[in-house]
Amino acid sequence: MRIIAGKYRGKKIIAPKNLPVRPTTDQAKESLFNILQNRYTFEELEVLDLFSGTGNLSYEFLSRGVSKVVAVDANFACVTFQKRIKTELNLENFEPRKGDVLRALPSILQKFDLIFADPPYQMKEIGELPELILSSNILKPDGILILEHGPQTQYEDPRLIEHRKYGNVNFSFFQLTNKP
Repeated sequence: MRIIAGKYRGKKIIAPKNLPVRPTTDQAKESLFNILQNRYTFEELEVLDLFSGTGNLSYEFLSRGVSKVVAVDANFACVTFQKRIKTELNLENFEPRKGDVLRALPSILQKFDLIFADPPYQMKEIGELPELILSSNILKPDGILILEHGPQTQYEDPRLIEHRKYGNVNFSFFQLTNKP
């Protein structure tokens, strides 16, 4: 994987091959960040990266200057890898945490401007994730939840404000106040 823009632009990060992850494709990641760049001043954002895997999206946010990223993943090896990259790149505003996302939601006390969730596409609770995350009181009132999912998952939720598709990668955008 490579970091597309910002302070670490062009930096290649080689993840161990044994990690149980499906990293977001560079094309989908670049398209997502083009959308976000037109909507946000990154330096003002605090981001929560759920099901963070290798930390691919976290590093992109951090490279672009967000004020803080908290990353949660259940896999010990993934979190260990994220901590190694945190040290290598001296990412003081990066907080990798090990934990089952669904169990960790109630223990997260901070509110975030942007929550990105990239669960396994076959996760049985994937249809319930918007409700579980949005009802957990961790998104700021004007914040956005972006959920990455496969083409087989469709959401009918009044808080869904946008949907984008890049091959088999889908991004659904949710907002508590449902205003585009």
